[in-house]
Order: sequence, then structure tokens, then C-alpha cells
Amino acid sequence: MKDFKMQFLRCTGAFQRILLAYLLFFLFPCSTHAQDKVQKIFGDWSIMCDLPPGARKKQCAMVQSVVAENQENVGLAVSLLRTMDKQKQLLRIVAPLGVWLPPGLVLKIDGVDVSRIRFERCVVNGCFAEIELLPDLQSRLEKNRSVTFIIFKTPEQGIGIPVSLKGFKKALAYLK
Repeated sequence: MKDFKMQFLRCTGAFQRILLAYLLFFLFPCSTHAQDKVQKIFGDWSIMCDLPPGARKKQCAMVQSVVAENQENVGLAVSLLRTMDKQKQLLRIVAPLGVWLPPGLVLKIDGVDVSRIRFERCVVNGCFAEIELLPDLQSRLEKNRSVTFIIFKTPEQGIGIPVSLKGFKKALAYLK
């Protein structure tokens, strides 16, 4: 049942393409063909690479798009990338416009609030939250099967969106 639930949560069809387009627009602004950018797939994570404007080297990220279990029009695009100077790894989440911004985004692992991630900016395609992937968080993500991100429609109404970690460790190793 759990595997079926995770399969149900993974986006397919038009909404996935929209989320992926949002993510690619901001991660790789010059991208025109998303499928041309997919280098490899590890479980539920895709490795996508492109040459950012003004850069000399390609930048790669591991990405996944998911939708809420009970609200098909609410989803997230999650990516993990290394900064161009290779000094940091950033976990970047794109949420839909209309989210309640003050509480930020809640990251839960094993039912415990691990972090509140502040939204950095909203643009026409969505709202961005970003956190550095420090060793403790990386270790916790590598040991689990899924995490839940909670976005808020109102101060009282949070929407939990599970994200599969199947293939996370291998995709991360590939990025290094």
C-alpha cells in the first residue's frame, strides 16, 4: 500500500511538466528542452545538467516534482544542487503561487519538524525556499524513505506533501 501511495504522489502528466518547467526556468534559464537536459535517473530523482548564462561549466542538479495527495493542483518541485564554487549544496523548493509566506515551508522527517525554511522570493512561476544541505541533514535524508514538506494556504491550513527519497543517496553521490 505504501509503494502504491508513493507512486500516486509522484506527478505524471501536465502538472508534472508545469512543475518541471518552473524548476528548469529558474535553475537553467536558457533551457528549452527539459528532456534533453536529463542526464541520468536514480530512483525518483532525475539528474539534469545545463550551462547557466555566463558560466563556463555545466551545472547539474537532482530534481523531483510531486503533488499533494489530496489536492492535485498543489505541488512542489524539489532540487538539490552544488553552488558553482562547489562550496555548498543547496536544497531548493519551488512552491505554487498563493502559498501563505510568513510560516515558510516546514520540513518533517519521521514526523518531527526538522526545519522551517523561509521563502526567499516569489516570481511569476512560483515561490522559492532554499536551505543549505549540511552534513546532519544530508545524513538524515540518506537514511529515510521519504520526507514531508508542509506549505500553508492560510495560517491554519497546512498541506503536507511527501517527497520520496528513493535514489537520493545515489543521485547525490553522482552530483559530487
